[in-house]
Amino acid sequence: MARPAGAAIVTTTASRGLTARAVRRFIRQPSAVAALVVLVAVFIAGALSHVLAPDNLIVLSSRVQHQPPSVAHPFGTDALGRDMLVRTLYGVQTTEKVALAGALLATIFGVAAGVLSGYYGGWIDALLMRLADLVTALPAILLILAVIVYLGEAYPRNLIVLFASIMWAAVARVVRAHVVSLRVTEFVDAARAAGASDLRIAFRHLLPNTSGTILVAATALVGQIVLIDATVEFFSLGLPSAIVPSLGNLVSDVVQNHFTTNPFPQTGWWVWVCPCAVLVLILVAVNLVGDALDAAFNPAA
Repeated sequence: MARPAGAAIVTTTASRGLTARAVRRFIRQPSAVAALVVLVAVFIAGALSHVLAPDNLIVLSSRVQHQPPSVAHPFGTDALGRDMLVRTLYGVQTTEKVALAGALLATIFGVAAGVLSGYYGGWIDALLMRLADLVTALPAILLILAVIVYLGEAYPRNLIVLFASIMWAAVARVVRAHVVSLRVTEFVDAARAAGASDLRIAFRHLLPNTSGTILVAATALVGQIVLIDATVEFFSLGLPSAIVPSLGNLVSDVVQNHFTTNPFPQTGWWVWVCPCAVLVLILVAVNLVGDALDAAFNPAA
């Protein structure tokens, strides 16, 4: 039986038209475009931290210990003479690695589960959605903290797998809801009648028309993982900042040193304000981009 070429062309053309209109609606929002530019710039700076700051976290010298922001050190230095801009760049690198990889894996798992559940229904739908209910029965942050306490130190790769294994359920739910509405449409019926396989229907008809929903859900996941990762590191459940700096454990260092018997002397505001400011900037930018994407792909919502 012939392949549903006509249906595929119509579906692809329609999905491209929807995407083009969504892009135009997105770029009409100056705050969202600015947030996207800032977010990309911060993530690129973090990814290139080894190039921008090849000396890593070396102790500079006793003359520059605990210095406020200056031209030479825009974020100042800490009590050990380490440049806070360098430390923050490496912290962004760790945070973005965990957030982007964790969100990508969670999205892949969630999309697969959502498409299977929404397209086939029946016992597959019941099994996958009950599993999603089980995963979301407890708040994600409490479940992640409990697992990390049980496992001990959380390496970035462990956090990535942990985030993906817990946060896929949110993506699965929204994808399932969209696929359920699409599986009864005429172009899916036409493709099925023309002999298209389930895999072809999923990749040529369902996923292109669900791309907006997936993108919005994935963006929301990035913001959630950044915040939860910072919380985990803030409670000193990850690796020390001397081994793997992150935005969370840079702030945690300052808080812990204030409550130890031998705190660093005269901890300056810049030691914690600069990493916090970058963390807040990332979260605000992600939320603005996510809201704009939602409005662009779902203008009637």
